[in-house]
This record gives sequence, structure tokens and C-alpha cells, in this order.
Amino acid sequence: MPLFVIPFPYIDPVLVHIGPLAIRWYALAYICGIIFGWFYSRAIIRKDRLWGGAAPLKLIDFDDFVLWVTLGIILGGRTGYILFYNLPHFVAHPLEIFELWNGGMSFHGGFTGCVIAVVLFARARGIPILSLGDLTCAAAPIGIFFGRLANFINGELWGRPTDVPWAMVFPNGGPLPRHPSQLYEATLEGLVLFILLAVMIRLGALKKPGLIIGSFACYYAVARSFSEFFREPDAQLGFLWGGATMGQLLSIPLFLVGAGFIIYALKHPLEHKAP
Repeated sequence: MPLFVIPFPYIDPVLVHIGPLAIRWYALAYICGIIFGWFYSRAIIRKDRLWGGAAPLKLIDFDDFVLWVTLGIILGGRTGYILFYNLPHFVAHPLEIFELWNGGMSFHGGFTGCVIAVVLFARARGIPILSLGDLTCAAAPIGIFFGRLANFINGELWGRPTDVPWAMVFPNGGPLPRHPSQLYEATLEGLVLFILLAVMIRLGALKKPGLIIGSFACYYAVARSFSEFFREPDAQLGFLWGGATMGQLLSIPLFLVGAGFIIYALKHPLEHKAP
């Protein structure tokens, strides 16, 4: 037990009440992630030098794509959480499937939803799938960062018991001081990943379609697996095979797929076509 424990800075999960409507930090995190990611992606599209010529899609294309990817994130994230993390509960309480304001989203499910949205939209508009995927992955860490901060504000997905000086006692996490693992993930999966991909883009990564997708997937898989050593496993699942968590197990195929994209991107130079 540490001598000093940082008190959890309790913040009401509801940001503001507007009549019967409650706007929660969790919802605001998604809104901010989408809006800031949208503006960031538009800035990338405008810079032809990053693409080695005119960008392979127009600004209006990405503006229309935002709705598609938003639906992909929400539907995929919720479906992934239901299937991989709490299926028996939702089978017994099906109406709770629609209670998104109570949390319960899976990154790996949301990533899959994004992939489906990218493929369908790119085919419908005649846009290179890999380039649209690269752009989406470049902006994704922004949403991840805000999402992890919302997890912290909600006092959920807390870490394992620890005696580090910055340990916190979470309101719903019992009396033991724990790692603020949500902040670890916000930093590694959000901030650091965003900077890494931004540097790669400045160095010309968009000229090799699929390289940003693969780098995003591989780095996230490693960062998530590392963070899971400090994060308390979901109570309904606990530790799985060999002491691994569900997050670590789902990161294995994500890493392998990402490595495949990197290999493909490095072997296939950009065939540039203006939109």
C-alpha cells in the first residue's frame, strides 16, 4: 500500500442537462474525436506534396465519408463489445444493447466497423481503398485519445492494484489503489500513436498506400497489449489463456494483419491517379 494515494478527481459523467436530455462526457469524446479527426484529415487532403501529387480523393468525398465511418465505429464497436466481452449479459438483457450512454464499446470491433465503412464507401465512390484507409487511420488516434479520457472521467476500465506514487482509488474499483490505466492508454494509444503517424506522413508514408494502416494496426496492438499488463481485466471475463486478457488476444490478429499491410505497401509503390 503506497504512503500517498492521489484522490480520484470525481467528475460528473453528465456534462450538462438540457431539460430531459443529458449530454455525457462519453458522448462528447466521440463527438470531439470525429470533429477533430475530420478537420485533421481535410488538412492532409489539401497538402498535395504529402501524396506525391493531387490527393486521390476530394474534400467533398471525405465530408460524405464522415457519416459512414461514424456509423462503422458505433455499430462495430458496440457489436464487438457484445460478442467478445459480455454476450451472456446482453442475451439476457437485449434492450441494454441500445444503451450506448452506459459505455461498452470495443476498439477491435470499432476498427472492424471502420474497415467495412472504408471498403464500401471507397468502392461506391471509386476511391483507392488503401488511401482512404490510411487517411482514416491517421486521424483515429485523436478519437482514441478522447475516448480513453472519457473512460477515466467515468471511473471505468481502471487498472490493477499497485503501490506506485500516482495510484488512485476509483469510486467503483474497491478500496485498493490502482493504476490509472486509462491515462496510460490515452497517452500510448492516442497521443504517441498520433505523433508517430504524423511524422510518417510528413516523411512520405502516404505515397505507399497501406503503410499507415499497417503501422497503426501494429503499433496499436503492441501498445494495447502492453497497457493490458496494468489494466484490470473485465470482471465477467477475467484472465484467459495463459493469463492473457481479451484485449491482448484480439491484438494478435490485428498485429498480423498490420504486418501484412506494411509488407504489401513496401513492395507496391504508389500508382498515382488524380481524382
